[in-house]
Amino acid sequence: MNSPNAERKNWFDQGGQAYARFRPEYPPALAAYLASLAPDTAVAVDVGCGNGQLSKLLAAHFEAVAGFDPSEDQIAHAAPQENVVYGCAPAEELPLPSRSASLITAAQAAHWFDLPRFYAEVRRVAAPDAILALVSYGVLRLGGELGARFEQFYWHEIGPYWPAERKLVDSGYSTIDFPFTELQGPPIAIELEWRLEEFLGYISTWSAVRSAREAGREDLLHRFAADIAEPWGDPTTRHSITWPINMRIGRLWATCIPRHFQWG
Repeated sequence: MNSPNAERKNWFDQGGQAYARFRPEYPPALAAYLASLAPDTAVAVDVGCGNGQLSKLLAAHFEAVAGFDPSEDQIAHAAPQENVVYGCAPAEELPLPSRSASLITAAQAAHWFDLPRFYAEVRRVAAPDAILALVSYGVLRLGGELGARFEQFYWHEIGPYWPAERKLVDSGYSTIDFPFTELQGPPIAIELEWRLEEFLGYISTWSAVRSAREAGREDLLHRFAADIAEPWGDPTTRHSITWPINMRIGRLWATCIPRHFQWG
């Protein structure tokens, strides 16, 4: 029997801060690994940075980090940090000097880019031997009955409302053109223990959920919330959730040309 509380509560009406509140955080090991590949630790650039989830982790390894996103709302919710600056800019037009970045990342964002133009911009701003990393996390994994109900929702119920670009994320960007000397990264995953509110709050941030609501199919969302609430048990119970992290990592070999760039 479905929980009446789950039916009454609108878990999907989280407001403008939902992205910053509910999106899963990347593990520190991801930033440490990417920093270990860079030719130096002078400057890292996080493109399509959102609210700075990866940017702030990179700050522990680089002298300076710049995060750029075209959304003013995302930048407004980025947490300030001493050696991180944020700005509104598209991935294809970065306000950076040429040959200034030792590491360029795009986390859960590259599927929105005009990739040929973005790659041209990467080549412009990359320092000699810089690293480019396109990072994504796959479909979340839940165990048992919870996992079965989630997969039905993801692939068959909300699935038609995902934009076409979502297929690139589901494949770990494996099908996109990546014209760089490619490196293979180690297995890394996001591992969290979430309450029901956090789980459904995360789902509320999906573009597919917004599309379903705009199409008048909010019933799909509330039915899923009610169905998942029963096997979840007490809403405050924490269940283990994992997201496998996928990476396309490339090195931009270049002749050593002096870098005329000073941060600030």
